[in-house]
Amino acid sequence: MHIPKLLTIIAALGAVIVVGIAGYLVLRPPVSLLSGAEFELRQISPNADGEDDVTTIRYSLARPARISIYLENEDGQRYTFRENERRGSGDYSVLFSGIVEGYTLPGEAVPGDIETRLIPNGRYTWTIEAAGDDKTKRQTGTLDIMDADSALPVMSAFEVHPQTFTPNQDGIHDRVNVNIFLEKPAHLSVYLEDSEGERYYLSEREEGREPDDLGNHEFDYDGGVDQGMEPPPDGDYTVYAVAQDDEGQRIVHQGQLTIKDGGLPQVEITPQTTGSVVFFDHMPYEDAYYTSLEANGERTAKPEGIASELTTLTMVQGDLLIFKLTVNNYGSTPVRTAGPFPGTVYQFDQQAASLGAYEESGAWRVGIKCDTSLSDFPWRWALAPLDELEAVYDSTTGETYYYLQPGQRAETWGAIRMTELIAARNPQDCWAGLIHEDVGIPAFQSRVGAREIELVPPPDEVE
Repeated sequence: MHIPKLLTIIAALGAVIVVGIAGYLVLRPPVSLLSGAEFELRQISPNADGEDDVTTIRYSLARPARISIYLENEDGQRYTFRENERRGSGDYSVLFSGIVEGYTLPGEAVPGDIETRLIPNGRYTWTIEAAGDDKTKRQTGTLDIMDADSALPVMSAFEVHPQTFTPNQDGIHDRVNVNIFLEKPAHLSVYLEDSEGERYYLSEREEGREPDDLGNHEFDYDGGVDQGMEPPPDGDYTVYAVAQDDEGQRIVHQGQLTIKDGGLPQVEITPQTTGSVVFFDHMPYEDAYYTSLEANGERTAKPEGIASELTTLTMVQGDLLIFKLTVNNYGSTPVRTAGPFPGTVYQFDQQAASLGAYEESGAWRVGIKCDTSLSDFPWRWALAPLDELEAVYDSTTGETYYYLQPGQRAETWGAIRMTELIAARNPQDCWAGLIHEDVGIPAFQSRVGAREIELVPPPDEVE
């Protein structure tokens, strides 16, 4: 009887495989999934004194596995250091200082979320567990925790104010403050986080206390606008305050913050279609124009046309120097302005405060100044007529504020009664400027449309 050649070959190959497997098992027996697991020290005192604060955990994996490391006290309470973390084959070591996943003790109420915490003093059984595809291996031992500084870095106060934040330098809710009271020295960090995980960190105010000391800490944020940067986009944010002590215990507080109407204010005086940037002219004065805290005088009508003449403007002493200019909000955020509104007439020795228009932090005004002015831009007007501004009522302050919207252009005008003729400065220059009160004057907006003005005595005073 003849055995087919193919069957003979298959049988021979099978014999070779069996022999090979048997030889491999004899010469190199199976290696345990987990080996060499140990805690280097059997006792640690995690109190950041530099002595026996940490121990080293070591273990080896013969094959990829999911690693868990945990400790159990004598009552069976489990504290987790690692849980189901994937590891490849190889040798591993990690420092352990008694810090485990956060937990609370029975009857304990701690403000905030405890992310990491020291396990209490006592004797523990540690377990290093490796879970492979087909089996789980464990190795155990004991560890004593002594003299642990287990006081938590509690933040007993955590306040965010205001909760709606408008970083646009209008003087209304331009900054957000986070106040924290720290019960133990710890490193503090405070940041905003958007829905995509982007973080924006807040700086701590320097109030005479070291940054990580126990006590009150105040964090302040302007959205970067005061440094000339665009603030974070409008939207809802989570405010995180993180306190971590020297032992590694970490507590996190969360709050909510909404950013709206944020943006870097950008305003400029726009030139006329031809001629000078600012329209200057003159007209006779009438007593009906007189305005003060007690008297609301008439306003001048808006001058028509443009002023293309750039030579010296000669006018009679005591008449009105009138101006008109165009303001452009070319930024992405509304800008706040305040009266006096266009057409208001000033006496030469009056200032905006003389009419009840006191400086308002964050408000924009157009100012006029001359060489003989008694102060810097004493005569000021709103950026636009009242009916061209958007009124916004703020329920927190109980005030109504007025805004020039992004992309909006507006004309403003007014007059000054030029009663002071100073021979040493006649003729003199007069010019316009944009004032962002208590913030500054934008670049290239401090001396706009300068025009030489000459005063001549009234005809009845000329001999």
